[in-house]
Amino acid sequence: MPGNERVSAAQAMRQATEQLAELLGRPPESVSSLKPTEDGWEAAVEVVELERIPETASVMASYEVALDPAGQLLAYKRGRRYTRAQIDRNEGSRS
Repeated sequence: MPGNERVSAAQAMRQATEQLAELLGRPPESVSSLKPTEDGWEAAVEVVELERIPETASVMASYEVALDPAGQLLAYKRGRRYTRAQIDRNEGSRS
């Protein structure tokens, strides 16, 4: 890439969600992580895969997204699937 320009973290988040939405045909819910890498950016993007009632029963998926330094999507992969109400046990929880 000329000049090795890197987009800001905010721009990388926007581009990750916009490009993934275009490919999946559904809007991402949130970006749960974003980090710079030698090759650009890596993000984890949460998407509602199956809407259910009540909303807490909806099926979510976490997608791993790789972006180049300019914020263009290079690859994505669906990681774990879970219900919206599910809490990660390794983060501790309050009951």
